[in-house]
Amino acid sequence: MKKKEKPKEPTAVPESETKENRPPTLEEQILSLKAEVDMWKNKHAMAYADMDNLRKAQEKSYLEALRYRSEGFIEHLVPALDAFHIALKNPVDDPKVKNYLIGFEYIYNQLQQAMENEGVKVIPIKTGDAFNVKTMNALEAQEDEGPPDRILKILSPGYQLHDRVVKPALVVVSKKIEAKPAEEDAKETGEQAA
Repeated sequence: MKKKEKPKEPTAVPESETKENRPPTLEEQILSLKAEVDMWKNKHAMAYADMDNLRKAQEKSYLEALRYRSEGFIEHLVPALDAFHIALKNPVDDPKVKNYLIGFEYIYNQLQQAMENEGVKVIPIKTGDAFNVKTMNALEAQEDEGPPDRILKILSPGYQLHDRVVKPALVVVSKKIEAKPAEEDAKETGEQAA
């Protein structure tokens, strides 16, 4: 004879199987996976944007390097152009030297044309213009009756490659006439009277 089995009494759920420790339900797994997919999509978009920004920065850097590739060479060539400029602006009486100057002028013009083809331009300035710190260096300041910080004399032209200054123009600028103290005026008038 078989023994009758007693119905099992409902037992308390062990602590190990409480809500926190039980395996996640299918809905919870789906929500967790959706959150993970969103996180990876976001990381992918960020990485793509970073790569695109890097590509644009590299392209800009390459184009700038290409545009200014001859800057170092031009910096070395400018002193020779300055020497030609100085030689050509001095008056000469000897006919033999004048013939040489015609040849020098031809070479100078060819060099200027080659520089212009590379994007180099002479900085356009003339006497009477306002002094510009970005494109000029003042070698001397002379007292003048006109407004201060005006160009009185251009000693050497300046050059720029596209928008970068390769060599600033060398100029003499005006400064305000300083009032002399009364003692100096009296000495000068006394000297003039004597």
